[in-house]
Amino acid sequence: MNEQNLASNSPSRSWRVIDLVIAAVLAVVLGVGMWAYDTFAYAPIGVLFSAVPWLAGLQFGIWTLPAVAGALIVRRPGAALFAELIAAAVEVSLGNTWGATSLFSALLQGAAVELVFLIVLYRKFNISVATFAGAAAAVAEVLIYESWAYWSGTSTEFLTNYLLACMASGAAIAGVGGWLLVRALRATGVLGAFAK
Repeated sequence: MNEQNLASNSPSRSWRVIDLVIAAVLAVVLGVGMWAYDTFAYAPIGVLFSAVPWLAGLQFGIWTLPAVAGALIVRRPGAALFAELIAAAVEVSLGNTWGATSLFSALLQGAAVELVFLIVLYRKFNISVATFAGAAAAVAEVLIYESWAYWSGTSTEFLTNYLLACMASGAAIAGVGGWLLVRALRATGVLGAFAK
């Protein structure tokens, strides 16, 4: 796999109309995908993890994919947060298990992805940074929200295992998966207006 590692001495911070349009379209499509996963796959797959509930964290990356992919395409501050919030709003509007709390999760996940790209000053958009961003989203989600909202009273061992599963999923599905998705979209030519 050829890792793209673009660095720019002066990355643009201002958004173009095409940035907004493409990020919104991507977010809507991925938001519908998240809703479909919630509706048709989440419960059946959850049964597979019923014996070892912390393994449910292996699904986490599905919900943070919009943030990573949005950042990789638009490459401007706020792209991850914008894409993640739009995707979550679509998911919520179509009806999901968690309702409006999904927007809070989207805020945490999008902000964590933004932080990772901020650390590299929005100059590196490679698979390594994407992978780290996906894992960071899991840390924010689990430690700030899910640890008390869903897993209050569980053991430290359970929470640690769940966090590690979420991080692995965020890194693999959102990080590597997001990078591969953007690479595939570039190959079609639909991202011709964006940096390679």
